[in-house]
Amino acid sequence: MEAVSLNSEPIFGEGEDFEDGDCDKLEYDNEVHKSQFKKEPLPPTVGLEFESFEEAYDFYNVYAKDQGFGIRVSNSWFRSKRRERYRAKLSCSSAGFKKKSEANNPRPETRTGCPAMTIIKLVDAKRWRIVEVELEHNHPVNPEIKRFYKSHKKMFLAAKKAQQSEPIKEIHTIKLYQTAVIDASRNGHFKTDEIDGQTPVDHSKNLELKEGDAHAVYNYFCRMKLTNPNFFYLMDLDNEGHLRNVFWADARSRIAYYYFSDTVAIDTMSLSNKYEVPLLSFVGVDQHGQSVLLGCGFLGHESVEYLIWMLKAWLTCMLGQYPRVIITEQSKPLHVAVSEVFPQARHCYNSSYIMHRVPEKLGGLKGYETIKRQLNKAVYDSLRIAEFETSWWEMISQHGLRDNKWLQSLYQDRERWVPVYLKDTSFVGMLPMNEREGLSAFFDGYVHKHTSFKEFLDKYDLALQRKHLKEAMGDFESRNSCFELKTKCNFELQLSKVYTKEIFNKFQFEVEGMYSCFNTRQVNANGPILTFVVKERIEVEGNEKEVRHYEVLYETTQMEIRCICSLFNLKGYLCRHALNVLNYNGVEEIPSEYILRRWNKDYKRSFHIDNELSVTDVDGPVQWYNLLCRHGIEVVEEGAQSQERYQAVMQELDGLLTKFTVVDESFM
Repeated sequence: MEAVSLNSEPIFGEGEDFEDGDCDKLEYDNEVHKSQFKKEPLPPTVGLEFESFEEAYDFYNVYAKDQGFGIRVSNSWFRSKRRERYRAKLSCSSAGFKKKSEANNPRPETRTGCPAMTIIKLVDAKRWRIVEVELEHNHPVNPEIKRFYKSHKKMFLAAKKAQQSEPIKEIHTIKLYQTAVIDASRNGHFKTDEIDGQTPVDHSKNLELKEGDAHAVYNYFCRMKLTNPNFFYLMDLDNEGHLRNVFWADARSRIAYYYFSDTVAIDTMSLSNKYEVPLLSFVGVDQHGQSVLLGCGFLGHESVEYLIWMLKAWLTCMLGQYPRVIITEQSKPLHVAVSEVFPQARHCYNSSYIMHRVPEKLGGLKGYETIKRQLNKAVYDSLRIAEFETSWWEMISQHGLRDNKWLQSLYQDRERWVPVYLKDTSFVGMLPMNEREGLSAFFDGYVHKHTSFKEFLDKYDLALQRKHLKEAMGDFESRNSCFELKTKCNFELQLSKVYTKEIFNKFQFEVEGMYSCFNTRQVNANGPILTFVVKERIEVEGNEKEVRHYEVLYETTQMEIRCICSLFNLKGYLCRHALNVLNYNGVEEIPSEYILRRWNKDYKRSFHIDNELSVTDVDGPVQWYNLLCRHGIEVVEEGAQSQERYQAVMQELDGLLTKFTVVDESFM
């Protein structure tokens, strides 16, 4: 398995026409060359990047040879004094015209003023990017015509040398660039000849791309690399260069994970429902309690091997930072893959995915409606493990379901999905607490069963733009609005100054719910640990009311509190029962450990103060780049809030760039 991106290793040495050595006696092994270069090279595309000038030259040279023309460096731009090349024009060898010769027998003119060319530019002082391309020639080109061009000469020498030593990087790099884009007419596969002695590759496990899909994926990645420097992607290829899996994450997703890496859901609904686009998404929860994209990919086959590749690609993208909790659907391949890649994470199953399958799995049974009601009650209404066990086995016995394989698997995995078993794990609202809640797919409304790859990529940016706009509006409202208070409780006033609007509204619902609780009383004392019982009148089926008893533990010296409903761990804020006990004990403000910073309206602004590396801890361009991107996104988000902020940010950025120019000139 080979993971690749469009940024790969350099190949040849530098030189305008690469004319080393004598080519008169050069012989070229046609069979070896065909076996190494039999896949059609990619055309140059704006946005494609390379690690060096030489690598960019070699890429264009390989393409030129396949098309049947030679190339040369027709123009170069250098920085003054240092003679450092920062821009170059690679042209067809027939570009321009030769100077008129004064010789008696001048050589005939072979150039035609051909416009075909590629312009490359040095960016970030380390990568070469294609910024302009012209593919059309004004003369015939034919790869079948056996003709040596100067630019092809060293390529042959390298191929010949490769037979005598270990394979050179040229072959590997050409393969990487070719496999980044797939021939759509061949269902996502390259045109390849069967190689004798090799085991045939199972192409049924490759991505199934229709006409136009491959170029849509490739063009999207090129555009993103051009406009989004911190964009990350990897491609998984089989031994023949066929595309199996793809992963990518833009700068916003990478920054979002930096803030919200505590709990992550892996959404595979498109795979389970057999959508045309085999989409897998990594989703977290932001400061507003809204879903935030942390990366996504296309999975060629739902197997352990492919899932492990996808999870490792995501982990690489996130610089090896592990999540604490991972939520997935109930799946054996996912369970094995998560256990291998994230062995220390708490892996849980989303109960809404499971309960969504109840009609499919149990709908044909006699007494289905009663079974469904009993199952919901056992899963969502059990406050203690003993209650769940009793309710579960009553349902099984009453309806004779002991031999039902699906229910057996659910019971075996109960500690991974039933809320009563997960009370010690923090889910920040990502685990449903009742049948009305559910974790909707991030791209819900943008992807349906027959959405193609091309259609999805067209909608991808739109979906993200709307999500980002919603987050920006939430930030603006949270910072600039005075929240309406509905009670005289000091807890409500306290957190109205701290929480974002969405989270405050949810907490406010708990404050209002304090008034549906009654008869708060202490039932036990064990040193500083006091046990209380809070009664609450709740609605059940229909309009009936039911009184439930909630046990709350309160430690008086450290002011620690815990309710049996465990709303704080499941949702991230205190429940009405705990608030009642605090109020009963004369506590006027919620202790700070029960106010999660991730819900703070200024969370992103203050996050780096306590969590970022100090300047002295940062060493090397990679860390500098990542930290600058993280803080740069913050500046961009703040600057987009108003016209005044936008102008202020642009003024400061212009000043910085001017300062850098002055420093460079003084250095030279």
